[in-house]
Amino acid sequence: MKRWFKKLSIIMMTFITMGTFIPPGSIDVDAKSGGEALPPDGDDDFSGLDEDGLDEDEASELDEPLTDSESIDDVIDRITEEAREHTLRKLGPKISRQIEDEVMSAIMPNMEDVLNTIIEEAGEDRYSGFTVSEEPSAGYGERIFNIHDTETDEDVAKFHVRRDNRPRDGYWFNFHYHLSRDNFEEHHQLGEVYWDKNTPPKWMS
Repeated sequence: MKRWFKKLSIIMMTFITMGTFIPPGSIDVDAKSGGEALPPDGDDDFSGLDEDGLDEDEASELDEPLTDSESIDDVIDRITEEAREHTLRKLGPKISRQIEDEVMSAIMPNMEDVLNTIIEEAGEDRYSGFTVSEEPSAGYGERIFNIHDTETDEDVAKFHVRRDNRPRDGYWFNFHYHLSRDNFEEHHQLGEVYWDKNTPPKWMS
């Protein structure tokens, strides 16, 4: 009679609590099988979790907006790397074999300083749109590359190299740049590299 009454009590409690009541026996089974029993009500420490079960640090990281914008250091690294590639492409294999080391040591540091200044002065609302545009001109053209602002669709700076033939001295390569603020009229020096008394090959040859 007692066993029947106990079973009836469990069935009644199940209906009343709509299945939320867990008979004490099941806790014992979990404990014996290696499972962990939940602490008594009121002892659960979920204060550091949000409604999705994330702690406060994880939730704040997810709340931060994702952005594809580059930092100023990223832009400087990208622009200077492309500038170096365009400069070497401009020289071409024949000229590079003779003067690449001098160009890398005497011209590129100055070029990188100028690029840093242009990017920093542009401000955060503009520099992320800067790209190295235009391929180097072959033959006898001066263009190495341009710095282009994709937001305004305008060139910001133009980097060139000119051949100077000085009597009784030979050929020099004059590296310089132009800025949009003076309508690209003024020559701003980057440096010079000596070639030879013989005529240098065409660019990119």
